[in-house]
Amino acid sequence: MLRPFFSYYGSKWLAVSRGWYPDPSYQTIIEPFAGSACYSLRWHWHSIELYDLDPVICGIWDYLIHAKPSEILALPLLEAGQHIDELGPLQEEARNLIGFWLNPASTTPKRTMGKWCAGGIGSTWDESIKNRIADQVEIIRHWKIKNECYSAIGNQEATYYIDPPYQLKGKYYRCSSRAIDFEHLGSWSQQRAGEIIVCEQVGADWLPFVELGDVESSQFKDGRQLKSKEAIYTTAHHRQLVLFS
Repeated sequence: MLRPFFSYYGSKWLAVSRGWYPDPSYQTIIEPFAGSACYSLRWHWHSIELYDLDPVICGIWDYLIHAKPSEILALPLLEAGQHIDELGPLQEEARNLIGFWLNPASTTPKRTMGKWCAGGIGSTWDESIKNRIADQVEIIRHWKIKNECYSAIGNQEATYYIDPPYQLKGKYYRCSSRAIDFEHLGSWSQQRAGEIIVCEQVGADWLPFVELGDVESSQFKDGRQLKSKEAIYTTAHHRQLVLFS
């Protein structure tokens, strides 16, 4: 399993790494709301098709798919208090890649280090992160990314991992849940050939979701890390749901 290429709000890294979601039954995996594409990281050798309306996200993935390991290793590091614009000329996509590591679990790339960056090797933009990304970029050469809406995706037999901005709490994304017609998305999802795995939080009502479990969120309150009550709707065989039932 590959590790995340960048830190992103709403990432499914913990849930995916714990095996909460069904294995894909199809060789092709399609993520209509790519984000940091953590499900595809788990099954990276499949034929991966990513889509996202956010041009920043699409630009980063296109950069990663085509970047040489030496390009990643040559990217500069920031010192405390330094602004990313002080690093000199950088490709915008590389700048945004670094920016997402400057304040973990953000919805937009930052330009200076956030408070979270004070702790721990591998938790922010440092040599260990650069080495990790450099080691992984050649593994995703076959991936594809398109800056398109989910509705533009052809209906082919595939595993569709559908993880949109959440109906109730997805307003913080650049392309937020406010712009999503969830009734249409629900109908579109159920019409897919193959199988679907749809992610949400408990309380969403645009599909008959069932509770999946609590996962640590990116938010803190009074020094405590909050948890998100995750929900799922799937037409795939799900070992864990079978056990719960």
